[in-house]
Amino acid sequence: MDRCKHGFERSAGVLLPVSSLPSPYGIGSLGDEARRFVDFLHDAGQSYWQILPLSPTGYGDSPYQSFSAFAGNHYFIDLDTLCEDGLLERSDYADIPWGRPGKRVDYSTLYRWRGEVLRKAYSRFKDEPALTGFIERNHWFDDFSLYMVIKSAQKQLPWMEWEEPLRGRQPDALERIRKEFTEDIRFRAFVQYQFDRQWNALHAYAADKGVKIIGDIPIYVSLDSADVWANPELFQLDDNYLPVEVSGCPPDYFSSDGQLWGNPLYDWEAIAESGYQWWILRLRKSFELFDVLRLDHFRGLESYFAIPYGSTSAQNGKWKPGPGAEFIDVVERAVPDAHIIAEDLGFLTDKVYELLKYSTYPGMKIVQYAFDEREVGDYIPYKYEANSVAYPGTHDNDTLMGWSRSAPRRCIRYAMEYMGIRRTADLPRGVLRLTMQSGSNLAIISMQDWLGLGSEARLNTPSTVGGDNWCWRLGSNVLSPRLAEDMERMTKMYGRLPVRDSKA
Repeated sequence: MDRCKHGFERSAGVLLPVSSLPSPYGIGSLGDEARRFVDFLHDAGQSYWQILPLSPTGYGDSPYQSFSAFAGNHYFIDLDTLCEDGLLERSDYADIPWGRPGKRVDYSTLYRWRGEVLRKAYSRFKDEPALTGFIERNHWFDDFSLYMVIKSAQKQLPWMEWEEPLRGRQPDALERIRKEFTEDIRFRAFVQYQFDRQWNALHAYAADKGVKIIGDIPIYVSLDSADVWANPELFQLDDNYLPVEVSGCPPDYFSSDGQLWGNPLYDWEAIAESGYQWWILRLRKSFELFDVLRLDHFRGLESYFAIPYGSTSAQNGKWKPGPGAEFIDVVERAVPDAHIIAEDLGFLTDKVYELLKYSTYPGMKIVQYAFDEREVGDYIPYKYEANSVAYPGTHDNDTLMGWSRSAPRRCIRYAMEYMGIRRTADLPRGVLRLTMQSGSNLAIISMQDWLGLGSEARLNTPSTVGGDNWCWRLGSNVLSPRLAEDMERMTKMYGRLPVRDSKA
């Protein structure tokens, strides 16, 4: 089979989750502020906006632990847009104590109020054929809606603890739910329909501005999700629907216990026998939403780390073979125009490098890692090949300012010597330049780093749950024309401006 090429033209982009956009209503949304951010990216000479998963958040408010790999997060639905559409009055939502735009996301307030406000909007919605059409077009919605209404009726218990007729998806029991909760199911169709409408409008707006959107697809799904409940045969579960083994990564220099993620592992043999249908549907849905997709934990396709269920650490895990090149071939046949970035971080072997080369997907290069002696030398910037994506750090790293203040001094000294700078205060800006001037065709920099923010703006700390994770938000009026000019100037300096903005 001819190998598909997945590289980028030399360009730049910004990493900012939708949740971090400014908004008067507790969390970033798909409305005016999102369009203003797209305008800012255009003015700053940026070609890409990278976001985090858009799925509804579950345990710990993490976008990587979702109730569904297909549904959209109802928190992102813009309330002012619903008001403009005649579905809400401002009095329905404006006086709720959501928090100021620059404050952190308060997920408990969102959980308390957002659904109630959306139900008011649904009560005024009259286009029933639109909902019927949405349900018919989206294969995943029936399972998702049943899962959510049952979970609500069961006081949010995980599906593994439901009574057997529902846990085991007996047809009579599911039909009873459909009849008993018809209105609730229609409400959830309304929510997903509105999410789709608003996202599609934002995506089209970005396209008109020459900004492509990079989505993010976690390789694993949550145990307590519609995906596992509806497809238990595709996962390594026992007779009680509990995992035999779970996901994680082995002990390393950073953690003597390793990382215990806890997601159920795929039964790759069963998935292959099904023709990879679930994965194909998942990827096709993702490429309806995004122009490019970052595939999380790419190395898990070559081999994955399996930890016995019930373990308190990852120390007893073992590596087991993944689907390898067969998965890549299936993707290219089913989604031939798929533009994928491989998140190839972590413990890598020659076989992982071989699979990455076979896929032709660009991998990720993290500049912060270049100066840590615990990492291999592949992250030193002069080694970056064109078919890669350079980042100062990921959503799991500290900001550059925070890193410059907390990293071991030997790392900081090495970084300063490498860049030829004398003051630690100049280090964050130096890393930005190093990222932009690297040989990687695409450079992605977080908005926090462009703003020079410290650890208070860190998005996530791995191996921790709750707290300040996933809560950082952009303040109002910080995306100034002066900042856009600065970004555009550096982007031009290192040959990353799109043709539309080139002044050469």
